[in-house]
Amino acid sequence: MATKKTTKTTKQDFAKAFSELEQITEWFEGDDIDLEEGLKQFEKGMKLAKMCKERLAQVENAIEEIKETFTDNNEA
Repeated sequence: MATKKTTKTTKQDFAKAFSELEQITEWFEGDDIDLEEGLKQFEKGMKLAKMCKERLAQVENAIEEIKETFTDNNEA
């Protein structure tokens, strides 16, 4: 099980990554887009999206484990 510090850090990392993704999206929605900067922003966004997706998968797995634990306990 994760410690409180690890959980807090992960939560902050996810929130920060998600916030950065929102900023990148807003940047792309702007009128003055530089091609080279756009390439950098796109790469950064893809890395952030991958990190967020992996974290969401971890949370989804944890939820499934919790549900199975309570389902198994109720059937016993």
